[in-house]
Amino acid sequence: MIEKLNWYPGHMKKTRELIQENLKLVDLVVEVIDARIPVSSRNPVIDELIRHKQRVIVFNKSDLADARENDKWIEALGTPETFVIAMNCVSGAGTPQFMKHLGAVQEQKNQMQQRKKPLRLMIVGVPNVGKSSLINRLTGKRSTQTGDRPGVTKGKQWLNLEGGMQLLDTPGILWPKFEDPKVGLNLAFCGSIKDEILDIETLALELIRILQRDYPEMLMQRYRLDELSESALDTMEAIALKRGFILPGKRVDYERTAKTVLDEFRSGIIGKITLEHVGDEK
Repeated sequence: MIEKLNWYPGHMKKTRELIQENLKLVDLVVEVIDARIPVSSRNPVIDELIRHKQRVIVFNKSDLADARENDKWIEALGTPETFVIAMNCVSGAGTPQFMKHLGAVQEQKNQMQQRKKPLRLMIVGVPNVGKSSLINRLTGKRSTQTGDRPGVTKGKQWLNLEGGMQLLDTPGILWPKFEDPKVGLNLAFCGSIKDEILDIETLALELIRILQRDYPEMLMQRYRLDELSESALDTMEAIALKRGFILPGKRVDYERTAKTVLDEFRSGIIGKITLEHVGDEK
């Protein structure tokens, strides 16, 4: 397994300070998480910073996750102070319900005030969970730069939403180090850590090991495997043979195989997969 990852670039530190400084300006925090890794994509630093604020958890990329697990997680994470909603921020699924909830919060906020003020939101989350896609969906235009690589959003920006609401975007923020290697792996599987700083062949091998255990039928069907070996490495080599990823001298092209497996998991081509389950040890 990949050892503990330490990941805390300078802009992450600045983002923490930015969130801390601007919390007093907002009424509600929108925390975007990845439905495939509902625990690992929740930054404990963010949780510590915003614990006293009303919160909405956007369960994004729910279309890529196991629907049965989505239902369990939404029930587990919801509280009287925390509204949880499954969304696909690219297609817009869940947007009407999200806006309806914000409208209700704004109405309640202004109920006892003579002078009505706009509801102010802050959107937070780790890199590459879909914050920019959510903002573009809410504003109906490309207000922020989006991409499938972490670290696209660089600074804060206030954006206007319908109903006079205002939203503060912030860059993605990871935390200083991952005490549990599984957290770092899960974030890497889903693309929240740049592939350039990782050994992607080892990363793909770890993912194959998990898929063999939890979603064997999907793995076999996608790569047309008749059976799965107990060894993840043997399965990886079988995938390479099926795809023709062979180098001169009949050597397996592990790098190309790794990139293919990771890309097809991240895009949902292998299937609807959730890597963390309610009740599991973190």
